[in-house]
Amino acid sequence: MPRVLLIEDDAAVRDGVSLALRRRGHEVAAAASGEEGLTVLPGFRPDIVLLDLMLPGKDGFEVCRLIRAERQLPIIMLTARGDDLDVVLGLEAGADDYIVKPARGEVLEARIRAVLRRTALPADGAPAVEPGPAPVETYGELAIDRAGLVVAKGGKDLALAPSEMKLLLFLSATPGQVFSRQQLLEHVWEHSYHGDSRLVDACVMRLRTKIEDTPRSPRYVQTVRGFGYRFGPL
Repeated sequence: MPRVLLIEDDAAVRDGVSLALRRRGHEVAAAASGEEGLTVLPGFRPDIVLLDLMLPGKDGFEVCRLIRAERQLPIIMLTARGDDLDVVLGLEAGADDYIVKPARGEVLEARIRAVLRRTALPADGAPAVEPGPAPVETYGELAIDRAGLVVAKGGKDLALAPSEMKLLLFLSATPGQVFSRQQLLEHVWEHSYHGDSRLVDACVMRLRTKIEDTPRSPRYVQTVRGFGYRFGPL
């Protein structure tokens, strides 16, 4: 079962989430502050981080950015209901998804599994069929190794967060095809309900800062106004 690092300053929430995840077989390390969480992280080696935004000292936004600077761990934000601005800022800081508190154990489990599946599957969601190395795809200066989950630009590997990697893999699998935000939520984030389009928009924005020469005039991940996003055509 995935190892979970929970960073949450509210003792009641921390205990409740920890208990719910342990009952489902997870090994959980719980930290009451961002500083404590950053200290625990290297030794615990979690598979995913659940991160509260409103932390004393280093807040969740700063902790998210610090984790992202060194590791590409999946990060799910824990946020209070109605904190729309915080959700946007957290997604822009590098979070992969968010959960509104309080959340039931089955919701936590489902979202954790959905986030972790993103880097375990190829872009079309189907298991690999043929053994052996797959060819590296080249689009302009961008090179995509689907089997190795490596993306390079100009010969230099890019550090993409899990949601950024999955989004790029999905879009580039069918260059030129336009996908709505809802379609991307269903295929990339695995939200089958009418999900939050801010997940898509924030992820596109972060991805563009890494793969585009000029993020405001994107060459690779393009906006089709009124419809959604597509990869290319170059």
